[in-house]
Order: sequence, then structure tokens, then C-alpha cells
Amino acid sequence: MALGAYALIFGLFSMVIKERLYLSEALVALAYGVIIGPSVLDLIDPADWTDTPRFTLEYSRFIIGIQVMAAGVTLPKKYIVRELKSLMMLLGPVMIWGWLLSGIILVLIFRISILEALLITSCIAPTDPVLANSVIQGKFAEKHVPKHVRDLISCESGANDGLGYPFLYFALYLLRYQFGEAISRWALVTLLWQIGMSIVIGLFVGWGARHLLRYSTDRGWIDKESFISFTIALTFFILGGVAMIGSDDILACFIAGNSLTWDDWFREQTLEAHFQEILDMLFNLSFFVYFGTIIPWRSYIDNPYPLITPARLITSSLMILVFKRLPAVLAISPLTPSLKTFRESVFTGWFGPSGVGSMFYCMVIYYEIHEAGPQDIVSKEVIFIIVTSTVVTSVIVHGITIPMLYLGQTIKKTRIQVPGVVNRALTPTAEFLESVLNKPYRRSQNGKAASVCTEPSSSHRPLLSSNADGSRNGFRALSKRPGDRNQPEQRHIQISSSYSEYTNLNIGSSR
Repeated sequence: MALGAYALIFGLFSMVIKERLYLSEALVALAYGVIIGPSVLDLIDPADWTDTPRFTLEYSRFIIGIQVMAAGVTLPKKYIVRELKSLMMLLGPVMIWGWLLSGIILVLIFRISILEALLITSCIAPTDPVLANSVIQGKFAEKHVPKHVRDLISCESGANDGLGYPFLYFALYLLRYQFGEAISRWALVTLLWQIGMSIVIGLFVGWGARHLLRYSTDRGWIDKESFISFTIALTFFILGGVAMIGSDDILACFIAGNSLTWDDWFREQTLEAHFQEILDMLFNLSFFVYFGTIIPWRSYIDNPYPLITPARLITSSLMILVFKRLPAVLAISPLTPSLKTFRESVFTGWFGPSGVGSMFYCMVIYYEIHEAGPQDIVSKEVIFIIVTSTVVTSVIVHGITIPMLYLGQTIKKTRIQVPGVVNRALTPTAEFLESVLNKPYRRSQNGKAASVCTEPSSSHRPLLSSNADGSRNGFRALSKRPGDRNQPEQRHIQISSSYSEYTNLNIGSSR
């Protein structure tokens, strides 16, 4: 009843919440779950009616499977091949950096071993596709975020959710076995069987499903309802079948979704259908309402571990959010063809939230440790406390980022003018920073060498990003009037009518 009441209330005000306030659906659902949960009103306690760890594991697996399938289906034609270099940069160096650096942060703050820390951060390393959707979908994203950036974030979030197993089992095997045995198990079981086999299965199932679906459609054997719900049925089939053989069902769902729409036929046929989006919204809302009821607020304060305190949890979570992706994405941006400008790199680096995927891998570790017994060093309670605190922080911080930008938009000014004070011209430093923020990366013909164009132009005018109509945003230097020839040149700071133009909020060039 509580979930149905929330769905009804949220639906009545959904346009205001999403398109006017730009609030994340996950943030609102999480707040509702906390209120009705045992920590506040105590209306619902999942522990009273289910095995919470098992239910969380299977429900999160189900939600992620649907989301990564949707991410694969919505990508443009042959996207993975066309943007393979950009995708590999984000799935390789960026993901490894976030895993290692987050582990170092946990070691410094909680004084645990490096392997224990890496085991925990394997839950945090993947980017959550559910929370990423709140950034790459909707009116705000369509207006301010270029299509190629949204596609890159969607593809990365779908792919790396299935790539958490290598990080998880690398640390887990080193904790359990000797080095040689741990590496051999990791290479054979994790890399070859779980990752390699899931890619093969996903490609084969997606290819076969595409041809069977087209064959059936050409002969009029399938109705509209079954056609639209085909991806949901395919998700169930892959999740159940691949899980039975012990391979990576999440990665197989993403690969199958992309293989299904490889020639763009299925995506074009379902472009106007919103059945998938409706199911996604309902499932996502239900999960974050549920998650709000299982957050261990009391354990954050009262636990047997003296180094786990609210202040340390908040500090670690914020440090992970800031340093997990952003520095690495900025570093590899000149080598990433899909990221054209510095602003696109900052946007992509910042929006790497932790959510449903983190809870899924947390529960995987929970049962791995539960089945192994006391020889494991790290505590299940410690893992659950740290991961949930990071997820809560990510939902809140990433959920209010877009509203904060939108709030800035409402500050309308036409020109900064102080009565009796001569307007100051832009300093050389300001002009230099403007040129860095807006100039595209300079790449060589082969795409290997790259740098950022930072030298100002001869006219000292900053190069700004262009809108779709070719107009410029942001600072504009006004030339002095002809009658002021004997007066020193003064340049007024012209600010457009919205904060998005003032900060050049259009993340990059829209091609």
C-alpha cells in the first residue's frame, strides 16, 4: 500500500518534480523510503516479511538487468564499434583508477587492509545506470547535454555494471588463497568464464533475437504488444539462463541489448513506444523506496567499530565521489574522442553515481563471505555500512546537482553594473580560463597525440561553445564606442539572461 500510495502521489506531481524542480526520481523515492521506514515512522520494516540480504540481491539483479538492457537497446547503430576507443578509456583506466583510489581513501580513513578496502570499493567502482538515467534523460539533459555525451555515459554505465566481478574477485581471491592460486582462479573463472562467456552469450542471443524478431515481424506473426515487451522477456531469459551456468548475467544483458539493435531497426521501431520507460520508472522508484527502508542509520552511529563514525563515513563518501572519476576522466580526455571540450570532460567525470549496482555487488560479497565462514578477514557489517553510506551520499549529491544548476539559471541579470564604479575588463587570467574551458581538445590526425588548446586568440576574445543556431554563450567583450577614442578602452562584462549562458552551461558542442 505504501509503495502504491507513493507511485500515485509522485505521478500526480511528476512533471513539477522532474521538469521544473529537476529533482532526481531516486532522491525523492529514497526520502520517502526513509520516512516510512523503521528509522522514522516505522510503517514498513522489510526484515519482518523477507530475508533482506537475499531479497536485496535478487531485486537489485533484476533492476540492473532491465536497465543495462535498456541502455544497450537505446544506443545508436554500431555504437560500441564506432566509439570503442572512448569506451575503453572509461572502462579501463578510469574504472581502475576509481577502484584503487577509493581503496586508498578507505585505508587512510578506516585503517583497514588494502585488500579489504579494494573488496569494498569493487562495489563502488561501477557507474549506476539507474541514477545515470536521471542525468542523461529529460528536458534538462536534452537542452544542455550534447547527444554524444549522453550516449557515452549511457553506454559506459551499462557496460561497467557488468564489469564489477573482476575487481570483486581479484581482492576476494587474494584474501582467501595464495597468490598463485588466486591469480589462476581469477584469470580462468572470472575473466574467461564470467566475463568472456557472458560476452559470447550476449552477442549470440542478441543476434539470434534480432533475426528471429525481424523474421516474425515480416510475416505478421507478432502483435504490437509482444513486440514492445520483447526486451523485457529477453532480459528475464538471459538473467535466468546465464545465472544458471555461473556466468555474468548483467554484462550478457547489456551485450545482448546492443546486439539486438545493432542495425538500428529495433530502436527505430520502438522509438515512439514508452512501455520500457514506464516499467523502468516503476521498478526504479520501488527499489529506492525499499532501499530507504533498509539503510542502517543506527549502525552508522552505534557499532562495535570505533573508527566507523558518521564523520568518517561522510568524509570517505564525499572524497570517493570527488576523486573516484573526475581526475581520471580529465587526464584521459585528450585521448577520448567522444569528449570534445573541458566542460564535457568535467560533466562526464562528475556524473558517475553509485546506486543499485553497488548494492548488488555488496550483496554478492555478503553471500561469498557468509558461505566461506570465519576465515575471511573483512566483516559483512563493515562492508554494508560503508557501501550504503556511499550510495546514500551519491543519491543525495548527484540528485541535487542538477537542481542547483537550475537554481542558478533563475538568477537573471543583463549586465553587471555598479553605479559610480567603472566596469572592470576581464583579466588575462579570466580570458585564459575561458579559452581553456571552451576550446576543443587538439588531436593529431591519427588520434593518438592530444592536447588542450590554451593559447588565447590574437584579439583576446575567449572562444566559447556554440548553440545549435550558431550563437555564442557566456562572456562577451563589448568594444568601445567610436566617440570614446580618447578614453582608455573599457570592456563591460555582458551576461546573458540565464545562468546557463553565464556559466556556458551547454556542456559542449552539439553535433
